[in-house]
Amino acid sequence: LTSMEHGAESEEKETMNRMAARQAKYIKNLEFALIRIENGTYGICSDSGSLISKERLRAVPHTTQSIASKIKQNE
Repeated sequence: LTSMEHGAESEEKETMNRMAARQAKYIKNLEFALIRIENGTYGICSDSGSLISKERLRAVPHTTQSIASKIKQNE
């Protein structure tokens, strides 16, 4: 293989590793969401204690923060 081919192969492996890590993190977050469903805390903001909107939960089913709390965190 040429050095260019080695570089492309290495880059592809790095990309696949990042994708696998991202998927593993997503699965772990969904498992935590299932635990929150079981203990009755799913859909309640961990920061403010207010309800998280259905729209937010549809977009990010594993979220633990309302939009307002997330925005405040990022300020």
